[in-house]
Amino acid sequence: MDERLRKRMLAFYFAGVFNLVLGVYVLIEGPALLGRDTALLLTLFFLGFAAVDFYFPRAMKKKWLEDHARRASGDKPPQVKGEG
Repeated sequence: MDERLRKRMLAFYFAGVFNLVLGVYVLIEGPALLGRDTALLLTLFFLGFAAVDFYFPRAMKKKWLEDHARRASGDKPPQVKGEG
């Protein structure tokens, strides 16, 4: 796998863990400091970003594997509309 892609995937995983920890922290400590509704909103925000941060690396790896398999089989890459 390409080293740049691997580093990008690791960065997404790190950000996902960080957002997950922040979300759990706000869930536990937030209501005492911010109020229940605000803490819930911030928790959902952090957990939503954590979900996205864990989804993107899998999508990038899947796309890389598909591109790699297509190149190995000799197929042309699909053209984007508007390209010659």
